[in-house]
Amino acid sequence: MEKQVAIIGAGISGLLACKYTVSKGFNPIVFEARNSIGGVWINTVETTKLQTPKPAFQFSDFPWPDSVSEIFPNQSQVLDYLQSYAHHFDLLKHIKFSTKVLGIKYQGASDEEMQSWSLWGGNGEPFSSRGKWTVEAQDTQNLSTEVYRVDFVILCVGRFSDVPNIPEFPPDMGPEAFHGDVIHAMDYANMDYDSARDFLRGRRVTVVGFQKFAMDIAMECSTANGVEHPCRVLYRTEHWNIPDYIPWGVPLAYLYLNRFSELMVHKPGEGFLLSLLATILAPLRLAFSKFVESDVKKKLRLAKFGMVPKHSFIQELNSCLIATVPHGFYDKVEEGSIILKKAPSFSFYKEGIKVQGEDTPLETDLVILATGFKGEKKLKDIFESKTFQDCILGSPDAAVPLYRECIHPRIPQLAVIGFSESVANLYTSEMRCRWTAELLDGTFKLPSIKEMEKHSAKWDQYLKRYSGPYYRRSCIGALHIWYNDQLCKDMGWNPKRKKGFFAELFEPYGPADYVSS
Repeated sequence: MEKQVAIIGAGISGLLACKYTVSKGFNPIVFEARNSIGGVWINTVETTKLQTPKPAFQFSDFPWPDSVSEIFPNQSQVLDYLQSYAHHFDLLKHIKFSTKVLGIKYQGASDEEMQSWSLWGGNGEPFSSRGKWTVEAQDTQNLSTEVYRVDFVILCVGRFSDVPNIPEFPPDMGPEAFHGDVIHAMDYANMDYDSARDFLRGRRVTVVGFQKFAMDIAMECSTANGVEHPCRVLYRTEHWNIPDYIPWGVPLAYLYLNRFSELMVHKPGEGFLLSLLATILAPLRLAFSKFVESDVKKKLRLAKFGMVPKHSFIQELNSCLIATVPHGFYDKVEEGSIILKKAPSFSFYKEGIKVQGEDTPLETDLVILATGFKGEKKLKDIFESKTFQDCILGSPDAAVPLYRECIHPRIPQLAVIGFSESVANLYTSEMRCRWTAELLDGTFKLPSIKEMEKHSAKWDQYLKRYSGPYYRRSCIGALHIWYNDQLCKDMGWNPKRKKGFFAELFEPYGPADYVSS
């Protein structure tokens, strides 16, 4: 009997999961709450562009069209590329649009029996004759619901959409005390471009945050209002946001995205020789970081604006916090149409906001919270089982315990794609989807639950060592090739994808290196 696979989400990871499960003979059903594919790329601010250089953000078997010449394509170009991919591989027929998944529930073994298992799912297999998932889905147009029974679920819900992260405030010091408007960046991005411009025009705007979303909105605000009503940007921490990917004329990929660069990093479960080599080469990695930092400081004039971070560029990379600065951003700061204001914390009052430690309030009409999303809550809440809700995220003081960043050892017949981060998320999601499809096809088996949990514990140690306070982001940025090597070995592929010793050691790796096994 044919096994039914459900995929939740039709963003980049969902499209890839659909494509690769179809290639293995499955007939997946993809649930998408919106009426279009594209995930986070459906609604963006007008000036948003791809942060990753185009060659690193492409499908291995579907290159960008020649008509897109920009290194950093804009939102419409990215969306067109994703739609072309879906049409090329005939994926749309598998997608149920405007269908929101309300929850999923596992039917099979009891919680007590699952706790006694030594193998994933009890048998070490992706499918079980006893276990099924029920997926309750709602038609967002007529609000009718339907329940589907499936053999395997692939969660591609992402972590940067739908559930906004709203800062918490003491009583009577939050948005309720403010007489102006307070919205999340998600609400701003959901406006059409003309409405967004009109919403900003003529108003004193404060943007909270200093990642890509915040900078893009600040640029649009400065364009709409100029120096007459400058956009104030509140931030807690300076970041190594970069102007381009060629510090001092050297492509960043040659510094951090080849095998030589990864020899400088201590790896989870590494042996003595690799550990010794990483220790010996650590000063060179620090020198690379200083090299990049000097370029960023010069090009963006960070010292002039008091924006030199106290941490290293390495930590930014290890935490997947690298963002590209919109062109002309610091020119706007210099002219006065953007004002940068450090604010470890703040509160609202009637006429605006008050920064901790300052007596003078900042009068404002509109506050836009570019404060991220609650991706962990989004992932947790999709489960109806309290047991699975508790275990999917693991301990709050450890990284999310996913083996190969895809499989939770204690949750059977389910994979999570696109939750942990990398420097090029499309590229990483494609490798994970290929790995998951091979798992479903029986190409390899997973180790025991105990071994997978040991692996997660070692990965947790690595993340805490290199990502510091951002370890919950589960960033593989510094070990991209090493991580892909593990997936390749599982699938029976040769992990060495280059031709020749020096090419293998020094040339950057990218999607094109994994075109075929």
